Amino acid sequence: MNKDKALEELFLAQKPQFDDNAGFMAAITRRLDAVEYVRQYQEATIRRYKLAMIAAFVIGIISGAITLAFILSMPTDIPLFTIHVQSGILLWLAENSRIISATILALLISLSLMSIASNVHDIMRIKKERSLSSPISVSATIGSRPAK
Repeated sequence: MNKDKALEELFLAQKPQFDDNAGFMAAITRRLDAVEYVRQYQEATIRRYKLAMIAAFVIGIISGAITLAFILSMPTDIPLFTIHVQSGILLWLAENSRIISATILALLISLSLMSIASNVHDIMRIKKERSLSSPISVSATIGSRPAK
């Protein structure tokens, strides 16, 4: 209880001085300009991240489709690669190389899509958190001080 009383007395003892001079307004204006600059920089950064994610998405889809079309358009009786070994597992890999590589490519494309979607979700969450934590309208409340 003594600590609470001491803190209360400390806060009550503080009497802030508010002067109506040009220096105070200039300092507030500079601070608001700095906040606005940081907000604009953050929005531009998030916009660049979104554009990068869209570009990666489009490039991944196009390159994956081209590669998948190339794999599936080759003759089926010719394997994609040959292994000159007569071992059981290696022979099976050579015979089924087309299906295996198409499956691996499809899995990589799916993984890439999930990663891009996760990154876009994280960027949107960060933007939402920053917009919720920013001051609402500081410039509108500066000129409206309570009368003494």
